Amino acid sequence: MKSTLFTVLIFLLCESGIVYAQQYNKDSVQHIIEGIRKMPLDTSSLRQLRELGYDLRETDSAMSKHLLDEALTKSIAFGETDAITNSYRMLGLWYSYFSLRDNALDCQRASLQSAKRNNHLYLEAGANFNIGNIKYWKGEYDSCIDYYLKTAALYDDPTIFNDKTLQQKILDKRKSDLYCNMSAVFNTLKNLPKADEYIDKALAIAESIKNDAAFAFYIQQKADNYFENGDVEKALRTRLKYLPKLEQGILPKTYLQGAYQNIAQEYFEMEKMDSSKMFAQKSLQTSDELHINDGIAGANWQLARIALKEKQFTLAGSYLDKSSSYYLQSGDPADKKDYFDVMRQLLFAEGKYKEAYSYYENYISLNDSLLNGERTRQFSDREAKYQSEKKDTQIQLQQASLKQKNTINYLLAGAAIALLTIGLLIVRNYKHQQTIHQQRINDLETEKQLTATEAVLKGEEQERTRLAKDLHDGLGGMLSGIKYSFQNMKGNLIMTPDNAQAFERSMDMLDSSIKEMRRVAHNMMPEALVKFGLDTALKDFCNDINLSGALQVSYQSIGLENVVIDQTTAITIYRIVQELINNTMKHAAAKSTIVQVTKTNGQLSVTVEDDGKGFDTSILKQSKGIGWDNIKNRIDFLKGKLDVRSETGKGTSVLIELNV
Repeated sequence: MKSTLFTVLIFLLCESGIVYAQQYNKDSVQHIIEGIRKMPLDTSSLRQLRELGYDLRETDSAMSKHLLDEALTKSIAFGETDAITNSYRMLGLWYSYFSLRDNALDCQRASLQSAKRNNHLYLEAGANFNIGNIKYWKGEYDSCIDYYLKTAALYDDPTIFNDKTLQQKILDKRKSDLYCNMSAVFNTLKNLPKADEYIDKALAIAESIKNDAAFAFYIQQKADNYFENGDVEKALRTRLKYLPKLEQGILPKTYLQGAYQNIAQEYFEMEKMDSSKMFAQKSLQTSDELHINDGIAGANWQLARIALKEKQFTLAGSYLDKSSSYYLQSGDPADKKDYFDVMRQLLFAEGKYKEAYSYYENYISLNDSLLNGERTRQFSDREAKYQSEKKDTQIQLQQASLKQKNTINYLLAGAAIALLTIGLLIVRNYKHQQTIHQQRINDLETEKQLTATEAVLKGEEQERTRLAKDLHDGLGGMLSGIKYSFQNMKGNLIMTPDNAQAFERSMDMLDSSIKEMRRVAHNMMPEALVKFGLDTALKDFCNDINLSGALQVSYQSIGLENVVIDQTTAITIYRIVQELINNTMKHAAAKSTIVQVTKTNGQLSVTVEDDGKGFDTSILKQSKGIGWDNIKNRIDFLKGKLDVRSETGKGTSVLIELNV
């Protein structure tokens, strides 16, 4: 469970610059307030009142709220729209800080409406940005996507610079914040390539504008991506490298609490319990100081995991009791899912199998709602749609430019009839330009199609991997535990011969269920492919077909020894061969098949031949079968070539050539 309270950045930029919490002497606060109240009621005094109110949130939450309410009331009385917009926004951020997300959402919506009324695009983008964050914290990822994309569109609007006080450096910072948040959502939905793409954009901007505070924060998200990619040690090294800067106060203390929480989890994954416990306690202490409810719950959750690992079940239960109220009421499915998982482990360790299974069902239900194919694709599809629309705009601009040049060239050609040589050169130049523009249009269309295909294929493989892991690690572990419990029970029970025979039949059925579950998980994502590569995975697949007796498959590989093929490419080739063999078994009535994979000079050739009944290859042009479409889409994704040869009664040969 990564720390998510401040995983995403907020739109905190005020008229005067970026505001972080300042330190005030308690004795001087009242004097400052009185000074502001004596000032004339104008935009300057209202801004100071808002910023002072927000700065006091960590040291005096009641006074902080009172000043923000006062700023809103005076802004409405003053009647200046931007002041009203900013007052609602800052009050919404106060509610977000204390996890009062429904109140925060109401304030940010009011800020959005106010910004729209004043046609202030920059503040409108900020309100959309903060609403997207609240939707993320509430686990409403579909709405979060929409608001983030609205923010991106506003940042790309050239008229946003109508505000002369807005500097390019500030706008770049806001774009990088948005990219960081997009990375966090992709990370949550386990689309790690996209998560890395966006956080790298954010880091590049922070480095170019020399913003050390932003870079220190973004690098925490980069560490999150390392963690989700399985490189826990690299994630931990990254966090520890930048921890001193956070402890020096380069960012508000809330960000330090999140770093402590994540470091504790990474030490836990590396089985360094003492270090994990130390940072979990630091996270708890910081959360208590700042009154961060979800930080307190997250630290207790981590301490419970440590106690469970050390088999201190009573202590683990006490930590979970302290966090249960928060998680059971939480609207964030990611948080609640992880809580149910630890409860399931604790109850199972205590032998309370019925209660453990109940929590396991809740865990699976939430995990599916969080990462089911529809929701995962939803974010990727919407982001891809946004990128596609940008490409469409480029295409339209290219087409408009082409039409404009056509008109100019026709006029020049008509005026240059007397100068034949010059006219011919103009026509020749026109045709050349037309070819270049048309090629550019075709390239953009092809790129758009490949982007869509890539999103679908990666989403499909991520879903297969997730389901395989859930089946093998979750359900498989539970079934094995039940089998072990039954075996222990058998030695303590006195049964009649009939009952003993029935008991053995039940154990055999349970063994068969475990084997079938593992077979299904293996088909979804073969372990051999992940661990040993394409050559071994294909060899195992062909051997499995041979053992089934459905078809005799001969597998040959040439030049694949010690060759490392990118995992995405390897999975795609494996699925192509798998689909071709399945088609052979379903339709060809073949007795034997040859699968040959050859690697020479940067080119990979895959040949699948059978001795079946063959078919007329012309029907493939009209084929609308899902299987054949999957094969073609995967080959197009790899930019490969496909050659199918077949005759009735003479079998079928499929040749695929790829550059790897």
